[in-house]
Amino acid sequence: MKIVCDNNIPFLKGALEPYAEVVYLPGKDTTAETVRDADAVITRTRTRCNESLLKGSKVRFIATATIGFDHIDTAWCEQNGIRWTNAPGCNSWSVRQYIASLLLTMAKEMNFRCSDKVLGVIGVGNVGSKVAEIAGSLGFKVLLNDPPRARKEGSDGFVSLDEIVRSCDIITCHVPLIREGEDCTFHMFDEARLASMRRDQILINSSRGEVVDNAALKSALKAGHIKAASLDVWENEPEIDRELMSLLFTATPHIAGYSLDGKANGTWMSVQAVARALGLPCTDWKVREIPLPAQPVRFSLDAAGKTIQDILTEAVIHTYDIRDDDRRLRQSPATFEAQRAAYPVRREFPTFTVTLEHGTPEAEAILTKIGFNIEK
Repeated sequence: MKIVCDNNIPFLKGALEPYAEVVYLPGKDTTAETVRDADAVITRTRTRCNESLLKGSKVRFIATATIGFDHIDTAWCEQNGIRWTNAPGCNSWSVRQYIASLLLTMAKEMNFRCSDKVLGVIGVGNVGSKVAEIAGSLGFKVLLNDPPRARKEGSDGFVSLDEIVRSCDIITCHVPLIREGEDCTFHMFDEARLASMRRDQILINSSRGEVVDNAALKSALKAGHIKAASLDVWENEPEIDRELMSLLFTATPHIAGYSLDGKANGTWMSVQAVARALGLPCTDWKVREIPLPAQPVRFSLDAAGKTIQDILTEAVIHTYDIRDDDRRLRQSPATFEAQRAAYPVRREFPTFTVTLEHGTPEAEAILTKIGFNIEK
């Protein structure tokens, strides 16, 4: 039995070797020839799993260690007896942390209170629901848009996309890439929709690059039609529009979901899925040990004279400062892929324990709610 794996999937080596021949390759080097005699493929978003790659191969199962699966031609696979799976929700807590750092950095640098702003969340699945929850904890009023959920569950709690654009100060996208049909998200924010936004609005995209028309966004920012934008995902990655990058509030190299916790989740979900599909005796495999980050996982925070927003900002930025990723990309946009491959260890809030000096029960409660451990 043979399994071909992307060599940038962390924690994977050693998991399947006792039961199969395992070949590790860069995503770009995974070709029709390399998978011809493989039974399964474990991949990421950089490998296009379509007829060109798979026709005539032995592959019967594909696992992508990512939430997104638009790199898999699911219709062709299903028509040709190839099963597939993604890793839904694996990095949702990581994106939650990324958006929290971004929103609090915006609030600090633009000098606003979160409680004065309305945040619109487009796409309220595994990721969007967690983003909405933490935004509420930070003080934002939150509006939700998710047409598929609204049709299934009823419209209570959801608003239209037009209402999001009309009413929200900040809009953040957390949708899959769907190119056609009723729930098409390709160029959801095109020239017309961007033109309908107000000059004081902010747009964030950490879902898929093609959800926002990058050329139209560049024009809107140059003309001052919207206040600001932040992108983690881009059209034509890794060949990103450098002029657009220069206009953004933050620019990062598709790493919102790149916490080591999120990566570990994607890996174990993929290993277990392949084990079940191929009948291997490792369906209970898990990542046993995750490295710690460079910054201390136990730290003190003096809350004296600080607002709750100040306290949350200091705590969140201690775990992850989005400006570090922004700085690296601006300094070297040509190394977009290398920055992803060599991404520093980032751990999520539950890894960290805070001693809150001169804190209040309210501040402790909010820190606990968003995931921190509190040491008295």
